[in-house]
Amino acid sequence: MPLEMNRDVFITCAVTGSGGTQDRSPHVPRSPEQIADSAIAAAKAGAAIVHCHVRDPETGAPARDKALYREVTERIRDAEIDVVLNLTAGMGGDMVFGGTENPLPLVAGTDMIGAEERVAHVAECRPEICTLDCGTMNFAEADYVMTNTPGMLRAMGSMMTEMGVKPEIEAFDTGHLWLAKALVEEGVLASPALVQLCMGVPWGAPDDLNTFLAMVNNVPKGWTWSAFSLGRHQMPYVAASVLAGGNVRVGLEDNLWLGKGVQATNAQLVERARGIIEGLGATVIGPDAVRQRLGLEKRAPLA
Repeated sequence: MPLEMNRDVFITCAVTGSGGTQDRSPHVPRSPEQIADSAIAAAKAGAAIVHCHVRDPETGAPARDKALYREVTERIRDAEIDVVLNLTAGMGGDMVFGGTENPLPLVAGTDMIGAEERVAHVAECRPEICTLDCGTMNFAEADYVMTNTPGMLRAMGSMMTEMGVKPEIEAFDTGHLWLAKALVEEGVLASPALVQLCMGVPWGAPDDLNTFLAMVNNVPKGWTWSAFSLGRHQMPYVAASVLAGGNVRVGLEDNLWLGKGVQATNAQLVERARGIIEGLGATVIGPDAVRQRLGLEKRAPLA
């Protein structure tokens, strides 16, 4: 493929995620106040979009509490700096099987809810963007499956479209892009779509460059896309994404380290990414430019 570098790049900061990282770094935010403050700091450092999960403020465990999402939303919306808000809608599709000889019944950690409940916080908080994990996959742990059936995705995608919230298609493998294209062709999702290429997540697409380019080449022309990888590959993927024509995601959801032995903050990761982007000769664009590019509308949460 020819080199088609993106000259106007937006940075997404994935602020906290839902992985078990809360005890691995003091910088992983737990409470709504901490999550919002970290998102605001990332915006000040140059992130145009902040991607937010919520956690139990006491334990740091992943949560789906609408009140927590609302507090995060209101704190970010009330900040002195503008930023595009992207809330996860990936919770509620967790299936954990029993042992290999007795897979059923499902065991602790399973969290399966309906489509309407999975997007209830999105309907109330009205972010510009929310995520849509566009496929089912084995997800790192031996007996855990991230479950997103075609029927569930059609239901959730239709609700997001009706809400006026733009889905960010999370693609962990090429088949997820295949399904995403079908959802657009069916009119469930609007075109042009927004895609996040999720590289190096076991057991999705590995983050070697051949696989990455296969993912990039499966994104339809005219769609907007970003990409990221995990851990020490986070910053190399900043450069790879820009050079391949995409945008950038960094943040503590995907990587806890600034360098060997140095734990990062979200703002520091954004600053490092911004330096790489500008060093390549590209411009980092802000939230207004992103809204114009993607056709987004900033709205307050429902009263």
